[in-house]
Amino acid sequence: MKTDNVEYTGFSGWVDPPADALPALTEEITCQVAVVGGGLGGMSTALRLAERGQDVVLLEAEFCGHGSSSRNAGQLAGAPGGDLQLLDLLFRKKMPGMVRLAEHAAHFVEDLIRKYDIDCDYEPTGNVFAAVSRGQMGRVRRVAKILRRAGGHVELGTSEELGIPRGFLGGMREVIGGMMNPGKFTLGVRRALLSSSAQVFERTKVTDVTRDGGQVVLTTPRGKVRANRVVLATNAFAGEWDITPRRLSVPIWVIEVETEPIDPARLAAMGWTSRSGLVTQHAIMENYRLTSRGTIVFGVRRLERGTTYPLPRKKPDPALVEELAGAFATRFPALADVAVERAWGGWIAITSSWLPLAGQIDDNVFYSVACNGHGLAQAPYVGSLIADLIVDGERHEDLEALWAKKPKFPRPMMMGPLGLRTIWAVDRFNDLVNGSRRNARRGAVPVA
Repeated sequence: MKTDNVEYTGFSGWVDPPADALPALTEEITCQVAVVGGGLGGMSTALRLAERGQDVVLLEAEFCGHGSSSRNAGQLAGAPGGDLQLLDLLFRKKMPGMVRLAEHAAHFVEDLIRKYDIDCDYEPTGNVFAAVSRGQMGRVRRVAKILRRAGGHVELGTSEELGIPRGFLGGMREVIGGMMNPGKFTLGVRRALLSSSAQVFERTKVTDVTRDGGQVVLTTPRGKVRANRVVLATNAFAGEWDITPRRLSVPIWVIEVETEPIDPARLAAMGWTSRSGLVTQHAIMENYRLTSRGTIVFGVRRLERGTTYPLPRKKPDPALVEELAGAFATRFPALADVAVERAWGGWIAITSSWLPLAGQIDDNVFYSVACNGHGLAQAPYVGSLIADLIVDGERHEDLEALWAKKPKFPRPMMMGPLGLRTIWAVDRFNDLVNGSRRNARRGAVPVA
């Protein structure tokens, strides 16, 4: 696969930044509720609060949608994230609630698209947990059993039955969810927010969060906000203030790349009739999806941990783009000559439990972070539930499924550089073994 002329972007490959970024806060103001963070979670929280008549202010360091909201693969998931076998072992009683939350979140986003008439190329195709080996197919069957027992809506099948490329053995489709252009969706939510009664200040970085009497004070370079209540919706960027609970989440850098436009006849020859997004069953997944512009977006495969705040601005590592291109050629050998056109990356947040989190610090600071790679669906839904909690004083049953009773979290396991490298190495070893087995079945001699 060709990687000679890749465009390495510092934002997203889906859309350009908005041309109408709003001015920064330059005074001291007061409000009922302040929301910190203009991603999908923060925007949805503020939008819901405005709809319910609250005096709400949103502060965003760059522009709304600048973070992972616009940079992800655009796969609207209908099932929980993380290692579902491990989660079922550790949190079996929570699984029905987590599955219900995930499915309701996907439906909520679909409703949001309809309500605000957001043109984001949405296709309700579902997503497939795709197997590249017999071992991964066994894992898929076990995961399907777990999800069905917890009330999830999934279907098993071969690659032909699921309408996915023949390079995959088969998999499990989440019936709920699908594919979209996440950049267009995020800009659509931004337009809805800017049309609401919420006060939005972009290019306004919160440098400190403190308390003064019964209010919370948000300090910015040129102004302050005094609020009765505050929602921290900054996801991977949540670790910059003393008020943030220790070990709330781990910031992780992931990348996505996109091919050049591919001849429609070549795409049709792959048998990808369902157009479902694909997620491999490696410990660190690979994701693949078709786009409405005739390309394939794919990524992840390797995780890089952030260790200092503020998190650095980054562009993708060309060596990782090369590695992803090699994996693409393995999964889609008929397209091995296709070129990579662009690459981008972003920071996401991972929790020590791999469960999404929401909670409260004392009586007037709320937080919603770390959907563990499933934020495209879950962040908007959880944000709206937190807004309803603030107005009504009662937690929705779906919010109960991820609510942290105390803001105390264990040290994350295997999330240091050595741990992540070890997980990656195990995935590559398994790929090598499975590749040798495939070659042996074909009568070929494995190449070391």
